Amino acid sequence: MTDATVSQTPSAKTVQGWIDERPIWPDGTSLPSVPMTSMQWLIWGLAAAGKFFEGFVVFMTGVALPLLSAEFHIGAAEHGIISAASLFGILIGAVALGGLSDRFGRKPMFIIEMVIFVVFLAALCVAPNYYLLVIFLFGLGLSLGCDYPTAHMIISESIPSLMRGKLVLGAFAFQAVGALAGTAVGYGVLATLPELSAWRWMYASALIPAILVLIGRFYIVESANWLFARGEAQRAEAAVKRLLVRTPQYPTDIKLITRDGASVSGHGGGTSYAALFNKTNLRATILASVPWFLQDLGTYGIGIFTPTILAAAVGANADHARSVADIIANDITAAKGAALITTLLIVGIIFAVLLADVVGRIRLQVLGFVGCAAGLLLASFSSMVSGGASTLLIFAGFMLFNFMTNLGPNAQTYLLAGEVFPTAIRGKGAGFAAAFAKVGAVLTAFLFPILLTSIGTTALLYGLIVTSILGAIVTWLFKIETTGINLDELEQQ
Repeated sequence: MTDATVSQTPSAKTVQGWIDERPIWPDGTSLPSVPMTSMQWLIWGLAAAGKFFEGFVVFMTGVALPLLSAEFHIGAAEHGIISAASLFGILIGAVALGGLSDRFGRKPMFIIEMVIFVVFLAALCVAPNYYLLVIFLFGLGLSLGCDYPTAHMIISESIPSLMRGKLVLGAFAFQAVGALAGTAVGYGVLATLPELSAWRWMYASALIPAILVLIGRFYIVESANWLFARGEAQRAEAAVKRLLVRTPQYPTDIKLITRDGASVSGHGGGTSYAALFNKTNLRATILASVPWFLQDLGTYGIGIFTPTILAAAVGANADHARSVADIIANDITAAKGAALITTLLIVGIIFAVLLADVVGRIRLQVLGFVGCAAGLLLASFSSMVSGGASTLLIFAGFMLFNFMTNLGPNAQTYLLAGEVFPTAIRGKGAGFAAAFAKVGAVLTAFLFPILLTSIGTTALLYGLIVTSILGAIVTWLFKIETTGINLDELEQQ
């Protein structure tokens, strides 16, 4: 057998070729699939933790907002700035820091982003005023923005091709887990400590876990794909050996070549951001960026302001709160509803993990956008009825929206952005896509509290229905299917 020959006389392969190689043990037994090594699982777990913190911090803000508003005596505009601060930080971080992983390496930026997160999270817990609060939230966003491209690449460049969709989305699923955990922790802290300063303890709860994740990131291996793309063949071979440590060891001898046997070079006409817009890469840039932007308009708007919208829908409007106790009670009521709705994010991402490598990224993204529009339309009908029927419609609509967004665009846009670009500009491409998407998130977070007051919930929902349909159209027009395709092959497209 060919595999048996390979096991006896190791040949030169690409980095991804070695990662995809099925082990043949000394007795000639061939495994049915490629087993993950402990190093690969460590990389995956530490990347998943980063996505958890994003969901935890960003969505917890929805629970913390009424407390922040009361403590710092702020209005609707300041409300929006607080909500948008971390998202604007993500926008800047994805471009300014995420792209640096193409220059300095995946591992250094993987560590630096967590250092930034820990520092600003600790500062946020003791923020003395509104202005520093905004600065510290922005700092958290810088870290989370860097994580968007870096976490994806450090996973996808280190794991077998046939498992890439499941594992990347499995890590991304922890954003939804973090969102639910953030809402749950917010509720728990409010119930235990019913006072305005409770929001500080909400954020502080993530500090020790973040420090542990930071320490763990020092122990991973650098991306061999990145090293080899830079022409550092010996370091890349050493990285592959460390990545693929098994008992018994396989492979025992590693030699790397390019896919076509040629010398390593950049792809797509350069390694600057301008390369994203040349003839070779423009289609990928549009596919990775525009649908993600349209998706974030809805996901962050609905996600952050679900407690506020629910409070208004069920009659627990904080505007009528007469005391701190009223504010806490209203916030707890809204947090309970938000937690129920957020669970559908997790259900949606579970289906995305199961289906991404079967149905395909593009089909799921189109289906998800259409489903999001259906959910928002259902929620908009709540304005036409009253009482229990109104509450039921808005709950059902938001639950359908959360399920479909994580089945489709919220998961698939993240997955595609880290796959459609060549190695030399993968960090810049994924970083630009994330940053462009967060323009939508920032606009939504800043404008939502103002628009909720001026035009109402129903009009906002209609607008998001339109953007969801546009997302489906753009995805189909510029589709690039990456399901199950080796990263080496994607380099050649």
